[in-house]
Amino acid sequence: MRFRLPLVMLTVFIGVSGSAASAQEFPIRPIRLIVPFGAGTSTDITSRIIGQGLSQQLKQPVVIEKKPGAGGNIGTEAVAKAKPDGYTITMGTVGTLSINTSLYRKISFDPLRDFVPLSFMGFTPTLLVAKPDAPFSSAAELAAYAKKNPGKLTFSSAGNGTTGHLAGELLKTMSGASIVHAPFKEGAQALTAVIAGEVDFMFYHPAAVMSYVTSGRLKAVAASGARRAAAAPNVPTVAESGFPGFDLIAWYMLAAPAGTPAAVTSKLIDASERTLKNPEILQKLDSLGIEQSAIPAEKLRDFLENEIAKWAKVIQASGARID
Repeated sequence: MRFRLPLVMLTVFIGVSGSAASAQEFPIRPIRLIVPFGAGTSTDITSRIIGQGLSQQLKQPVVIEKKPGAGGNIGTEAVAKAKPDGYTITMGTVGTLSINTSLYRKISFDPLRDFVPLSFMGFTPTLLVAKPDAPFSSAAELAAYAKKNPGKLTFSSAGNGTTGHLAGELLKTMSGASIVHAPFKEGAQALTAVIAGEVDFMFYHPAAVMSYVTSGRLKAVAASGARRAAAAPNVPTVAESGFPGFDLIAWYMLAAPAGTPAAVTSKLIDASERTLKNPEILQKLDSLGIEQSAIPAEKLRDFLENEIAKWAKVIQASGARID
C-alpha cells in the first residue's frame, strides 16, 4: 500500500525543502548592501571597505547601493521591507537603528522588530574641536564660559538629530549651560564654519578633524566616548573633564530583514567576523578612526535596546524632534 501526501501538504513540503536547500547554498548571486546615506559619507566609505571584505569571504560580489534621505530612514525602510533571504542587507548606524526611533515623529520600521542584527562593524567617538584661540581648553572650561555668557557660544553640526547635534545637546543638558545650535546641511560645511570662526565648536569624527588639529588650525578639546579616542589618545574625554557618564559614539552594524533564515544569517555573521580579522580591512578602518569592539552577535539585540533607550532620554531632554 502506497502512502500519498495530500497535494497541499506536498506543496508545503517541497516549498520548505526548497527554502532549506536555498539557505544551505547561500550565496549564489550578488548581495546588495544598502547604504542609507549619500556618497562620500563615513557610512558610505565604511560600507565600501566592509563590502570588499564580505565579497572576498562569500565569493560573491557585494554591491553597494545608496538610498539616502530622511536621516537614513528611506534606505533602512527599504531593507526592512525587502525579501528576507540574505541578499539585501543594510549598514545600520547609531542614527538609523537607535536615534531615529525617538527623533522622528513618524517612522515606518522598528529596529528591534524588523531587523536581525548580524555584526558590529566598529565605532568612532567624536572630538570636540574649536579654534585655537577659543576661550576654553576643556569641556569644563567651555561649560563655565557658557554659563557666564549665556547664549554667546554656538556649536555646529551636520544637521538636526546627528550625533554631532546630540553630543552638543547632551553637554548642554549635563552642564546646564546655554549654548546655541547651528545646524548645517552636511558635516563639511559645519566644520568649515568652525575653522572660519563663524561658530565656536563642534563634535565631529576624528578622521575629518585630525589633520586640522595637527596643522594647528583647530584644537581638540575633548573626546565624546567613554574612553579616549585611539586617534587622539592625549585628548581627555568629556567624562574625564567633569561630566561623568557622558558617552557618545557613532557606530556601524550590519543587519538583515527579520525572518532571514538562521542558516543564512549564520553565514553572513561568519563572513563578517572573518572580514574583521583581515589586516588590510582593519588598517583601512583604522585610517578612518573606526575602532573595534568585540560584541558577540547574540548580544547585539541587547546592545540595540540599550542604545534606543539611551537616546530616547537624550532626545527628550534636548527637545529635538523631526516631523
